[in-house]
Order: sequence, then structure tokens, then C-alpha cells
Amino acid sequence: MTTRTIPIVSFAGVTFNSLRGKNVIVTGGATGIGADMVRGFAQQGCSVGFLDRDTAAGTALAKSLAQVFFRSCDVTSVPELKAAIAGLLADMGGADVLVNNVANDERHTLEGVTAEYFDERVAINLRPHFFATQAVLSSMRARGGGVVVNMGSVSWMFKGTGYAVYATCKSAMSGFTRVLARELGRDNIRVNCVVPGWVMTERQVGLWLDAAGEAAMDQNHCIPGRIVGQDIAHMVMFLAADTARMVTAQEFVVDAGWT
Repeated sequence: MTTRTIPIVSFAGVTFNSLRGKNVIVTGGATGIGADMVRGFAQQGCSVGFLDRDTAAGTALAKSLAQVFFRSCDVTSVPELKAAIAGLLADMGGADVLVNNVANDERHTLEGVTAEYFDERVAINLRPHFFATQAVLSSMRARGGGVVVNMGSVSWMFKGTGYAVYATCKSAMSGFTRVLARELGRDNIRVNCVVPGWVMTERQVGLWLDAAGEAAMDQNHCIPGRIVGQDIAHMVMFLAADTARMVTAQEFVVDAGWT
């Protein structure tokens, strides 16, 4: 049996000076790509607040970093989501950046999807993005502007199978981003979308990666190697920084050239 490991990419040497002192909120930040974002922003000198339903992992991550605040939250409950964000805003004194990252790519068959299951998937993969953004708006406006980064996915671009509801929600990030960018631009709030390729998180390696997947990446990546969470975090941090001050309403695909 072949043992597959997750490549390590260091944040060392990646510095966005304008991020120092910013307040950042990340949804779904306890593990995977979200945890890499939390670490990345913390290393830039940001105060970082994040929420997740994985209380143990979230608590451990927050304790390992300085100026990081964690709130346990089930994002499928809008009141709970809003309360968690209100708590983080109080912890940090406001928000300059929101990363709408929370998601779950649980596999399902088209025939097996019920109305209840469909609503549950939307409640994880789409609805929190809307209401998290709504919850930080007054803070960003009071601070003179801000940044929202929505996390998309190449899953729908690949025309992948086995996650129709997930892919539908992720494709909606494109429209959500563009409409928000126009609506919030006059408030000096920039909105962009980062679209990751197949990222080698522990979840992906443990649940979905097999020999066929490895071969597909070898064949379709223009750049040899594997995408890891830090690669996505770097793009998110760039968009959050002042270096991207005139960048809004755009999608940035980080997939090693697959699409």
C-alpha cells in the first residue's frame, strides 16, 4: 500500500506589511485550508478570529497562536453564526477582513438528495457566506472599508460527479462575489473570490485521494507538484492586503493550471 503524505510549504519569507494590525475573521478555520489561513494571517501580525464546529481542533489552534480568538459555532444556525461573529467582533474590536471559507464537500448521489438534505448542504456551503458578510458590514463601514474573500471551488468547473449540491453552492460564489463587489464598493469594501483546485488537506488525502486522483493531477497540472493549504492562504492574504487595493469583483483560480 502506498502511503500518501501532505506536502509542507512554509510561510517564511511571505510578508504583506499592510496586513499588520488588521482584524481578520475566518469561517471554518479549525482545520484544513481554513487553519492555514488562520496561521498565515496570525504570522502577518493580524488579530484573527475564527469559528468552527470542531471545538477541540479550534481551541488547540487558537492556543498555539498569539492574538487569535476562537468561537465554537454550528454555521447551519444563522442565529448561532451571528452570535459567534458578534463575539469575535467584540474580542477584536471590529473586522477589516472576512474570509467566507466554511464548506463541506460530502459526497452524494443525485437520486439520493432529498429536500431536507439539499437545504442542509446549502446551510453549510452557501447560506453562512451571506449572513457572515451581513454580520460584519456595520463594523467594516465604521472602520472606513474592508475586504471580503469568498472561497469557491473548481469542482463545478471540472464537471465533477458525486457532489452536485456542493458544486452548485460553490458556483454561486461567482455571482455572490460580483454583486457584492458592486453593492459594497462605495463603502470601500472590496470583494473577491478565490477558487482552489484540489488541495491536499488531511481530509482530501484521507477520504478522496487515490491512485487515479494522483494520476489526474500529474496529467492536468501545468506545474508539477501538489497544491496545499498555504498556496490558497497566500492568495487570500494578497487579496486582503493593500497591494490589491484596486482589485474587486474578480475570481482567482489556484489550481496549478488544471482548468
